[in-house]
Amino acid sequence: MTRLPHIDDFVRLTRDIPELALNRGAVGVVRSTWFAPSVAYEVEFHQIGHDYQTRALLMPEQLQVEDGPLFKQPELVAR
Repeated sequence: MTRLPHIDDFVRLTRDIPELALNRGAVGVVRSTWFAPSVAYEVEFHQIGHDYQTRALLMPEQLQVEDGPLFKQPELVAR
């Protein structure tokens, strides 16, 4: 089991949210945690090609915490 997100963690969507134009795999940042009536996370997404953010209130099963580098590192080429 992966750990639960904390504020300022990078998280990745595990499913599409078409009504917000967010696709599975999108990376966002947790901005707040809600505890009532159930646990939820407010996540901010910066969409490529747009100069605005989208915030979504997500359930734990809709995201996974990203530990480590978010982007592939270019491989070093030996010369």
